[in-house]
Amino acid sequence: MSGDWLSLHGGFARGNPTRTSKFDNLLSTVRSALRGALALPARLSHRRRLSGIRRSDRTTPVVSFGGVLEGRRLIHGGAVKLIHLRDACVWNERTFNLLYLVSSALPAFAEDLLDRCERLGIALVWNQNGVAYPGWAGKEANRYNDPMRRLRAKSKYVIYQSAFCRDSAELFLGHADAASEVIYNPVDLKKFRPAEDPLPAIPLRLLTLGTHGYPERVFSAVRCARVLIDAGISCSLTIAGRLGWAGGSADTRREIARVGLERAVTVLSSFTQDEAAELYRRHHILLHPKYLDPCPTVVIEALSCGLPVIGSASGGLPEMVAPSCGALIPAPLSWEKLMTPTGEELATAVESLLPRLKEAAIAARAHAEANFDGTKWVERHATIFRSVLE
Repeated sequence: MSGDWLSLHGGFARGNPTRTSKFDNLLSTVRSALRGALALPARLSHRRRLSGIRRSDRTTPVVSFGGVLEGRRLIHGGAVKLIHLRDACVWNERTFNLLYLVSSALPAFAEDLLDRCERLGIALVWNQNGVAYPGWAGKEANRYNDPMRRLRAKSKYVIYQSAFCRDSAELFLGHADAASEVIYNPVDLKKFRPAEDPLPAIPLRLLTLGTHGYPERVFSAVRCARVLIDAGISCSLTIAGRLGWAGGSADTRREIARVGLERAVTVLSSFTQDEAAELYRRHHILLHPKYLDPCPTVVIEALSCGLPVIGSASGGLPEMVAPSCGALIPAPLSWEKLMTPTGEELATAVESLLPRLKEAAIAARAHAEANFDGTKWVERHATIFRSVLE
């Protein structure tokens, strides 16, 4: 599968993406030392708390998630999948025999936690999402990749969220000797389900949802709505989720005003999982223009709710979105630049989907049932956990 994926995306032959200059390495070392010094008081306090961890003497799995679910009302991103395990398995954050960590939702001082677990003979199961690369992390890529590299190397089993996650980890983090497999992120098919009553066809309701880490991901969706309205298609757009770059809210308001869509665009900054399910059901199509998204839970939830997906044919999306349940826009592979679809490209894809929108919605739900069932995801994890303990 790896070879097929590489050939489909043109391979990784663009030189060594991890090579940096001596100056960059020195600057990164200095920054790391400063961050370490500033975090030292909190780290020492954390280490004292770690001394209270004990290894469970049970022969069946007792799992810790590193405390990432504790005290959180709104759970998004990489931590969402942990809800499925928390609700289905025995877990304890103080006394356990398995540590389960997700690369995109790490607890503070995760390496100290793993050191403590290693001394107690507690094994790590590692869930690998995407990696950092120059296009979005710039010269700070190693700041994100180095901890992942060290943690993955100490794991007893690695779960990759997509073939793209596996192949990019091999490229940027190096080879891992642990047993591994690809398991796509899960969805609760009962919670995330299509609306009982179909929405009126007009206006067309577009949704872009998630943690929006850079401006063009949002702006392209806004411009898509503008193009569609100019083409005579009545539509609205909801932008849901944190606008995660500096000045994101103000920038987004300015862009909406610039294209004259103040009455057609709604911005919703935060929501719960239950509210997310209702958001999907109140819309016709998910726009997901993020470039090189490894395995977005947003896409899986949308498909489960019967929303066809318009997005970038990059990252994990070609594995996740079948042609019958959406339209992906061709994108070249670049680790140096974010190649986000334009608003015009998104609008063209939306227009091409409209004649088969009802069929695509049915196909989306069927695809989610076949590939992303949370119950099956939990069952496979239970098997993995037992094998690691044995």
